[in-house]
Amino acid sequence: MNLLLAEDDAILADALCEQMRASGFTVEHAPNGAVAQYLLAKQQFDVVVLDLGLPMVGGIEVLKQLRQTDASLPVLILTALDSLEDRVAGLNAGADDYLTKPFDFPELEARLRALLRRSRASKASTELGQLSMQRETRSAQVRGEMLELSPREFDLLDLLLTHQGRVITKEQINQAWSGDRAGNAVSDSGAATNAVEVYIHRLRRKLEGAQVAIRTVRGLGYLLELERA
Repeated sequence: MNLLLAEDDAILADALCEQMRASGFTVEHAPNGAVAQYLLAKQQFDVVVLDLGLPMVGGIEVLKQLRQTDASLPVLILTALDSLEDRVAGLNAGADDYLTKPFDFPELEARLRALLRRSRASKASTELGQLSMQRETRSAQVRGEMLELSPREFDLLDLLLTHQGRVITKEQINQAWSGDRAGNAVSDSGAATNAVEVYIHRLRRKLEGAQVAIRTVRGLGYLLELERA
């Protein structure tokens, strides 16, 4: 469970990082809104804990920008702002939950796990065009016919489907394959790049007739979209 904690209070952030890691989370900490935006653009997270009073870029702005590119990533606002107006603004900006300071860590953890359960349930299966995927069984079909996918092909298709309509970089693909969200496990960048291109080619062939296309965005990466008429 990869978690982004966007919190500018260093003492609180250190305590939360320690507690969350002890509870099984992998935690990245952003001390301000600009770093939060950078990490959200570069890495894949399962859930976000977001303070509203962040320096440089405020929490609401971080949330609004995130929702322009990712409508499904669970976000819990954790803030000292406890007025009705603040709650409404945070939820209307796209937050999934809102918890005010001071708080008890067991409640924060319970709320995060509830968000993760709902997120997993909503992502258990995905359909696009004539393509359908079931993540629990790691299977996919085109027009009802089962696709024969290697583990890497499935992970690549899962990543493209999860971010359909948005560009996925080769770095993100290699991170998904390695299980290292920071990409540190990729030692040979040339070989990694060639491997991505090979698997993209294989997947394109297997998706023929699915009414979807993997489009190359030169200099950026790939995106999955419905075929254009």
